[in-house]
Amino acid sequence: MKNETFIKYFYMLPFSGETRSKPFITAFFFLIYVVGVLINSSIITVICLEVQLHKPMYLFICNLSIVDIFYTSVTVPKLLHMLLSRNHIVSSAQCYTQFHFFFTVAAAEDILLFVMAYDRYVAICNPLHYHRILNQRNCILITIGIWIGAFFSALLYVTSVLYMTSCHSNLIHQFFCDIKSLTRISCTGSGIFLIITGIDIFIFGCIPVTCTFISYFKIFYVIFKMKSRESRRKAFSTCSSHLTVIFIYYAMSITDYLIPTQSDVLDLIFNTVFSTLIPMTNPIIYSLKNFTVKMAMVRLINKMFLLTN
Repeated sequence: MKNETFIKYFYMLPFSGETRSKPFITAFFFLIYVVGVLINSSIITVICLEVQLHKPMYLFICNLSIVDIFYTSVTVPKLLHMLLSRNHIVSSAQCYTQFHFFFTVAAAEDILLFVMAYDRYVAICNPLHYHRILNQRNCILITIGIWIGAFFSALLYVTSVLYMTSCHSNLIHQFFCDIKSLTRISCTGSGIFLIITGIDIFIFGCIPVTCTFISYFKIFYVIFKMKSRESRRKAFSTCSSHLTVIFIYYAMSITDYLIPTQSDVLDLIFNTVFSTLIPMTNPIIYSLKNFTVKMAMVRLINKMFLLTN
């Protein structure tokens, strides 16, 4: 009979190797965190200060930057604390809290990416009704709904994880409490968890992805029917940055969570890219591909230099 216990604390072992590489790893994650927060904060600041960016599309881009800041803030500071203090013990309360907030921002991004696709669908396929459908009131309600839905979905998910007990160990080979690591060290109580997981994948995975594909199918249908080549180019350019973000996000999500792997090293690489590098690259993609955002950032930088001189 297996020894089943409820774990009171976890021992995080993200990088098992020579201690000489720890300063490099610490500097690497610190740099990624600072750069990611600065870039996303710049996007938020520009959108808030520039009146011409007070539109639904940029409101959702602003929310995406907030999500990306939370992504790294939920995981990286705790990792830096472990690396600097060499204290790798994490209580179960801390672990489940971290998992809850990480899953909250992940669910929020799933819904947000679909809402951004719907925004482009309305703008291109129903331009005359755009400001009526996506007015300020509706956009605020959508934003609030995204975060409330994501929060309670994560709460339900964490509750199902609490029913799992461990019969192996409390050692986690990751730099944060992710679902793969928690399920690997559990042996009972996974029935409710699997049911909740199936429901969650359907609501926050299948439905948003399907609706996003349908939106872009209709968008491309309208774009290809446009007679003017310049009109097609402008219409497609408004979608290119969002399409790039969607492709990167879902490619990494499928690779990380849907493809089973028993390699801790691969999981560590996927988690690093998914939770730190992608949140840093999202605003770069939008600023490079969106001329309006790029010009607004240039004006903001010029104003800052004028104030300092």
